[in-house]
Amino acid sequence: MKNFYLIAMSICFSVCAHSQKKESQKDTSLLAPIEINAVKASENSPFIKSDISKKEIEKFNVGRDLPFIINQTPSIQINSDAGNGIGYTGFRIRGTDASRINITINGVPFNDPESQGTFLVNIPDIASSASGIQIQRGVGTSTNGNGAFGGSVHINTNEIEKTKSLIFSNSFGSYQSFKNSLILNSGLIKNHFLFSGRLSNIQSDGYVDRSNSRLQSFYTSAAYVDDKKSIRLNIFSGKEKTNAAWFGINQATLDSNRTYNPAGNEKPGSPYENETDNYTQTHYQLFFNNKINNKWSSNIALFLIRGKGYFEQYKASAPLESYGLPNYINGTDTTTQTDLIRQLWLDNYFYGSNFYTQYKSGNTQLSIGGTFNSYDGKHYGIITKSITQNAIPSNYKWYNLTANKKEAAIYTKWTKTINKRFQTYADVQLRTVQYNINGFRNNPSLFLKNNFVFFNPKAGITYNLKSWKFYLSYANANKEPNRDDFEANIKDAPKTESLHDFELGIERNKTNYTWSCNLYYMLYKNQLILTGKVNDVYAYTRTNIPESFRAGIELEGKIKLSKLITCSGNITFSINKVKNFTEYIDNYDTYTQETKFYKTSTLAFSPSITAASNLTITPLKNLTIDLMSKYVSKQYLDNTANESRKIDGYFVEDVKVSYDVVLKNKKSIQIFVQGNNIFSEKYVANGYTFSYIYGGDFSTENYYYPMATFNIMTGITIKL
Repeated sequence: MKNFYLIAMSICFSVCAHSQKKESQKDTSLLAPIEINAVKASENSPFIKSDISKKEIEKFNVGRDLPFIINQTPSIQINSDAGNGIGYTGFRIRGTDASRINITINGVPFNDPESQGTFLVNIPDIASSASGIQIQRGVGTSTNGNGAFGGSVHINTNEIEKTKSLIFSNSFGSYQSFKNSLILNSGLIKNHFLFSGRLSNIQSDGYVDRSNSRLQSFYTSAAYVDDKKSIRLNIFSGKEKTNAAWFGINQATLDSNRTYNPAGNEKPGSPYENETDNYTQTHYQLFFNNKINNKWSSNIALFLIRGKGYFEQYKASAPLESYGLPNYINGTDTTTQTDLIRQLWLDNYFYGSNFYTQYKSGNTQLSIGGTFNSYDGKHYGIITKSITQNAIPSNYKWYNLTANKKEAAIYTKWTKTINKRFQTYADVQLRTVQYNINGFRNNPSLFLKNNFVFFNPKAGITYNLKSWKFYLSYANANKEPNRDDFEANIKDAPKTESLHDFELGIERNKTNYTWSCNLYYMLYKNQLILTGKVNDVYAYTRTNIPESFRAGIELEGKIKLSKLITCSGNITFSINKVKNFTEYIDNYDTYTQETKFYKTSTLAFSPSITAASNLTITPLKNLTIDLMSKYVSKQYLDNTANESRKIDGYFVEDVKVSYDVVLKNKKSIQIFVQGNNIFSEKYVANGYTFSYIYGGDFSTENYYYPMATFNIMTGITIKL
C-alpha cells in the first residue's frame, strides 16, 4: 500500500496545481521526447508499421487488456486465459509468439529477460497512460532489450500534455467485470512543468470458472520541459492476483462444459480456491533530453524494474523425496507422501541505462544509441502448509536458485535523403549477452554460463512520388535461447536463432482513402520449436530446426465513403513452413520416444489468413457506431500439420455504440455500450497438444482455452 500512498500524494500535488490562479500559457516550443525516436520507425523508414494514436487507444480501451486494443492491426492473433480479455492475455504477430516480440515502454525494455515473454498482466491499464503505440512487423529497426524476432511494440507515455484535465472512466459488464480509472494532467505550469497521475482498478470473475482477476495499478510522471532540455521521472506499478486458468480443457470437456477449469482440483472435495498468481511489478524511469544545437540532440535514460511474486498451488499426494525430505516417521507410521500447499516465487531486479544521440544536417541523419542493463533473479519455492502435521518444516524452502543476465548493445542508424524522392537507410547493431543460470527447480545441479555476441544489420530504400510510397528493406536478427531452452542435456545445448527478413511494400495516401500492400519473406536458421522431445528431467523442450520460413502479403486500406461512414480493414495471406522436422512421440510401453520425419510441414499457431475490419458510422452528431470484425483461419497446435491437432478458424464481430455529450471548455461526457462476440461464436484461440503410445495404441490429446461467447461492456467517461 505504500506505493498507493505515494500516488495519492502526487495526485494531491497535481490538484493543488490545478487550483492555482491560471498562469499565462503562451504556446512555447517544447522539446519532444527524444527517447521515443530511438526505437520508433519514422514516416519514411523502409519498414512496415502501424501507428495507433491516443484517440484510437481510447476508442478500443473499454476494460480489456492491451492485445484487444491492438487486435484490429494487421497479422495479429490474440488470446485470453480467462476468455474475456482480462487477466492473462497474449498475442502473436505473423504467428510469432510473445518471446520473440520486443516490447518497450518509452524505449525501456519490458520483456522478461529470462523467459523473454511479455506479461502484460503486470502493468494493467497501461493503455490509459499511453499517448501512442507503434507496432513494427518483422525485424524492424534496432531497439533496446531482447531481439525483435518477428515484431516489436513500442508504447509511448512521455508525450507532452499541455492541457490540464481530469478524467474519470468507469466500465462494467459481463462476468462481474469492472474497470475504474482516475487520470489527472496538470497541463503546462509556468510554461515548463508537467505532472500527471493515474489510479486504476480492474476486476473480473472471468468467463472460465474460477478465473478471477483483481488488478490494481498506478502511474505518475513529473517533468520539466523547455525548448532545449527536459527531465522526466516516471513511476508506475501494477499488482495482480489472478486465479490460474492456464491448464486448458480437453476436447470432450470443451464440447460439454467449455467454462470448466481444472485448476485446484487436486484438493479433495471442492477445488482449492486460492490457486492463484500473485505478482507486483514497479517501474522507475528517469529521462534527460538535451538539444545541444540545431544539429545535435541527445538522451539518457535510467531505469529499474522491481518484480516480486508467487504462484500458489495445492498438490495432492506429493512425494516427500521430490522435495528433498526424508520419509516422516511417527511411531509405527511412516509417511512417504502428503497433500501440501506450495508457492513458486520470483524475486528480481532489472536495471540499466539507455542512451541515444542524434545528428541532423541537411539531408543526412545519423543516430547512435544503445543500452546497458542487468538482471538479477531469484527462483525459490516455499511449502506453506502440509496436511500431515510435522511432516514438513514450517515455511520450508525446498529450492533456492539464482540467475544473472547482463546485456550491452550499441546501434547506429543512418538516413540519407538523396533527392525529393529517394531516401536510403542503414542500421547496424552489436549486442552482447552474458547469461548465468545457477540451477533449475527440477535440475538444481545444472549450472550454465553463456556468452553471446550478435551482429544485426539492416538496410533499405524508400521512394516517394506525390501520394505514392515504395520501400524495400532487409534485416538480420539474432537472439539467444530463453531459460527453459537451457534445461536440456548439457552436451546438447540449444543454439542461437537467426532470422533474415525481406520486406517490399507500396502505399498510397489520399485525402479520402489510403491503402498499402506489403510482401514479406522471413527465413529462419535454427529456429527453436517444440518437437515433442524431452530434456534431462523429462520435460518437453524446444529444439533447433535448421530451416523454416514465413512468407506473406499484407493488405490494408481505409476509405471515407461519406461524411457519415468510414471503413477500414486489413487481410494477411501467408505460408509458414518448417523443413526437415522430426517429431518425437512418447512410448509409455517401452519408456522411449518414437520418431517421425517430415520433409515439409506447417509452423504451429500460424494461420494462413488473418483479417480485420472496422466500419464506423456517425448517423447523428456525437453518436458513433463501430462494427468490428476479426477472422483467423485454422491453426495447428504443433508443427506436424495434422488435422486432428488444430484450432478451427473463427469469425468474431463486436459492436460499439458511443455518444459524446460536449460541454463547455472542451469538457465532455462519453457513454458507450460494446457487445463482444455478438453472434456468440464458440471459438478457441489458443491450446496445446501431445501424443503418446500406450498399450500399443497411438493417442493424441488436445487442450484448448475457450473464448467468451456474447458479452457486454458498458461505461461512462467524464472529461473535465
